[in-house]
Amino acid sequence: MTTYLHLAAAAGGGCPTPVRSLLSRCSSLHHLQQIHAHLTTHPLLSPAPLLHSLIRSAAAGGHLNYAGHLLQHFRPSSPIPWNFLIQAQSKSPSSGESIRLFRLMLALDSVCPDKYTYTFILTSCCREPSPLAGDASHAMALKSGFAFDLFVANSLVNMHSEFGRLYSAQRAFEQMPLKDSISWTNLIKGYAKQGKMDVARKLFDEMPQPNEVSWVILIAGYVKVGNYHDAVKLFNYMLQSSNDWPSEPVLVSVLSACTHIGALTQGRWIHAYIDKISLPMTVNITNALIDMYCKCGIIDSAKEVFGLALERDLLTWSCMISGLALHGSGDEALKVFREMVAYGVQPDSIAVLGVLNGCSHSGLVDEGCSIFYRMSQSWGITPEIEHYGCLIDLLGRAGQLQKALGIIFKMPVEPDIIIWRSLLSACRNYRNVELGERILDQIVRLDLTKQGGGHLLVSNLYAAAGRWEKVAKLRSRIRDGGEVQKPGWSCIEINGEVHEFVADDRLHHQIVDIRRKLNEVLREVAEKGGYVANTELVLFDLSEEDREQAVHLHSEKLAVSFGLMNMAAGCSIRVVKSLRICEDCHSAMKAISYVFDREIVVRDRSRFHTFKEGRCSCMDYCVLDRLWYLHTGSYFFMLPSKLAEISLGLEELIVMMLAVELAIV
Repeated sequence: MTTYLHLAAAAGGGCPTPVRSLLSRCSSLHHLQQIHAHLTTHPLLSPAPLLHSLIRSAAAGGHLNYAGHLLQHFRPSSPIPWNFLIQAQSKSPSSGESIRLFRLMLALDSVCPDKYTYTFILTSCCREPSPLAGDASHAMALKSGFAFDLFVANSLVNMHSEFGRLYSAQRAFEQMPLKDSISWTNLIKGYAKQGKMDVARKLFDEMPQPNEVSWVILIAGYVKVGNYHDAVKLFNYMLQSSNDWPSEPVLVSVLSACTHIGALTQGRWIHAYIDKISLPMTVNITNALIDMYCKCGIIDSAKEVFGLALERDLLTWSCMISGLALHGSGDEALKVFREMVAYGVQPDSIAVLGVLNGCSHSGLVDEGCSIFYRMSQSWGITPEIEHYGCLIDLLGRAGQLQKALGIIFKMPVEPDIIIWRSLLSACRNYRNVELGERILDQIVRLDLTKQGGGHLLVSNLYAAAGRWEKVAKLRSRIRDGGEVQKPGWSCIEINGEVHEFVADDRLHHQIVDIRRKLNEVLREVAEKGGYVANTELVLFDLSEEDREQAVHLHSEKLAVSFGLMNMAAGCSIRVVKSLRICEDCHSAMKAISYVFDREIVVRDRSRFHTFKEGRCSCMDYCVLDRLWYLHTGSYFFMLPSKLAEISLGLEELIVMMLAVELAIV
């Protein structure tokens, strides 16, 4: 530093090169201040380019306050040093400071903004965010003639897209004399962000040459709005039509889509593809793979990815804990949670929520309550409504209804419909109609009846108790209030293609053959497996024959029948269901797995059920009622706490099966 300054001093006003060279290498605030002092004491050595370089080095080094001081002190007439600092401020947390600088710049008659100024200030308006400043900048860019410059116009399209003003973004796009890939991408991003995927896809198809960012935006957009099938199709199209290798964001997004629809074959192919192209196994890809395998029912593969992970963040642990909970492995979820804490990883609310779910699904009441009460004491986590929901569900499944109700009334937050619905579900399981009606009064008082099917759940409770006059009256009130129940669906993947079914489906191109196959399957499991349709699940006062037909056409039964038609003997059948599996389908799956010697994996709204040899991995705890399955000629029933083998006649068994657990929206 001293040598350079001596050289600069010796050179006098005719040789600023050593100082300029020094500025290009200097990032220390102390050294910049030395150069500043040197320039101040040698005014002949201070031409405008040197001052510009000084401000640029200060801004690039992150010394924004010092750069701002220099700018206001020297007040250069060129926009270049102003642009340096406005750009640097636009990338900083205090991006609003760049707007203040822009206003100061406009107040000086000696300096005029150029196209770069408008590009940087429009970016700042997005980051702040400041729509009013953005509109003012747009107007000034139009007045000065810079609005149609490619860089400025791209910034305008991006700004209006970020603010959700798609009409203005579209208009700015259409007025551009020249467009590049960034122009198209910014507009596509705006429509995708607003969930208007049809328009976004139309623009994408019109785009002369889609770039990597546009693929990411569209695939992620499909995932965001729930069009998972379209996301997977677009990814496959990308592989066929683009020369680009899929980037990490693309792979993470499409793995998320596979996760939601249970597209295991596609997800496994992506995993193999990542290995084939030697893509680094980043923590984001690791987390996406763990989540995909967990939610596609291959928990062993998830454990393998978790075990081989070179890097784990909190989300990695949370994915593994939540995945184990989803599979009903509450003990393992607790073990991983404790291992995480032992490694010094501080749990967050998501990790705690995962382990609480595991305790709930496995009936670990004491362990779950202990974790809940340690949240604030040991880890400083304030319980949120989701954590209270897990606790209520845990107590409700264990039949501790009054204790659960007491916790609800003592909660520091207002209970939502999910909390009440969880307790209502427990009331239905334990036939506590009186408490169920009290809970409905609370739902009505809080005006939650149209959220999450509150009326529908009580209607199910009345139906389970055989009080059909109450059912008719309540459903009439539901219709009058305009409450609409969204139908559930079930998906199954066959040869890489995902097929979706709804109850009483009539749209699938093979539905006639599927129904015929389903009738054959149910007839065979009735003869060889003792399956009897549980008609209490029908929530209308129908004849017994019509009731039996209604439960036979549930979406998961149609999906499994389709799998039996199209998958080779011995292959596992995997189904993803949007709602909880009902007791009749649960019983049917166990019987089918026994009679047809098939492993059937069903992922419902709350957990995985792996049916094998007439048994379910949930150990029937999930339905809370006494259920049956067939094994080596003996009948069994499951209580939440223990398994007991008993000798029952078929008539007694059927009577026992009439205790039902309903699948609720």
